[in-house]
Amino acid sequence: MSASRSGSRVGVWLIGARGSVATTVVAGCAAVSAGLHPPTGMVTETAAFTDSGLPALPSLVFGGHDTVDCPLPKRAEELAAGGVLPPGLPTAVESELAAADREIRPGGPLPGDTRDEPALIASFTHDIQDFVRRHDLTRAVVVNVASTEPASTGAALPPSSLYAAAALRAGCPYVNFTPSTGLHHPELAALAAESALPYAGRDGKTGQTLLRAALAPMFTQRALAVRAWSGTNLLGGGDGAALADPEAAAAKNAGKERVLADTLGTPPEGEVHIDDVPALGDWKTAWDHIAFDGFLGTRMILQTIWQGCDSALAAPLILDLARLTARAHERGLSGPLSALGFYFKDPVGSGPAALADQYAELVRFGDVLRGGEGEGR
Repeated sequence: MSASRSGSRVGVWLIGARGSVATTVVAGCAAVSAGLHPPTGMVTETAAFTDSGLPALPSLVFGGHDTVDCPLPKRAEELAAGGVLPPGLPTAVESELAAADREIRPGGPLPGDTRDEPALIASFTHDIQDFVRRHDLTRAVVVNVASTEPASTGAALPPSSLYAAAALRAGCPYVNFTPSTGLHHPELAALAAESALPYAGRDGKTGQTLLRAALAPMFTQRALAVRAWSGTNLLGGGDGAALADPEAAAAKNAGKERVLADTLGTPPEGEVHIDDVPALGDWKTAWDHIAFDGFLGTRMILQTIWQGCDSALAAPLILDLARLTARAHERGLSGPLSALGFYFKDPVGSGPAALADQYAELVRFGDVLRGGEGEGR
């Protein structure tokens, strides 16, 4: 619904470019652009963003970094076999998948890599700049969709922060859709401030936390006292394997807990447990158990079950964020895009925690991008 300037093309550089989410992003963008499927799940394709100047889906050009070598067309076939992509879609959009795969460069650091941090950042920066130059792009947005890494400790930059630094050095806005450190590393604070680039993140809100952000305000607004909120996640695929690491799971759970603490005022008792179940593949089941008090201390329980496909939930949000961030860059906005908190568990900047309030902020941001007054400098 939002038209871009005629002839302009915008790059989307994906970190983790051969993963399930990235493959679904590329295949989904091609399918929607060709009219093969409707843009279900894309908020930017709703009436609220008409005439906001967002880049059109056919104008997006994909590339990225990854440390694996499975070609995107083959990965798409695997996702279709698992029910993530519709049957026949990998064949229908094979040329688009192959074109994106040709633009994927080796990531790192890999085992045995002798390059130091400056050399890695310089290499990643060159890859992004070369991509922009060869395709004559008006701009590019770097989006991290790689597997979750353990929380960062010390001064050394983890891989997600190396990529984030490269994005800013290449002059590109940055979006962290993962709980990984990215731009949150203190060593990158000065670079982020000096870059005059917009950035957003972190940790995409796709399932259990989306539901929490919608339900928690209900208890507050009805003056019901939440005593405990516990949860369990069962998931497979690459994310399940990554989150089998307790340190990576802790990084993931921090955002889930923040949503409740910010919305309810104080963190309730209870924890979230994440279990890797390889047989589930890209599918996830999330169960929540909420204990709360009603009038006269009457004790009550609410239980929810969320079953969904991570890649299908995340892909439309990645396309939304790439378009919104690219337009923010075009409008000259810089710094944390707090209005995009609607999409994240642990958003940068300041903003509301309740989903309805975040959505209202996002709609107002659409007006900013349309040319009205708003955040940024």
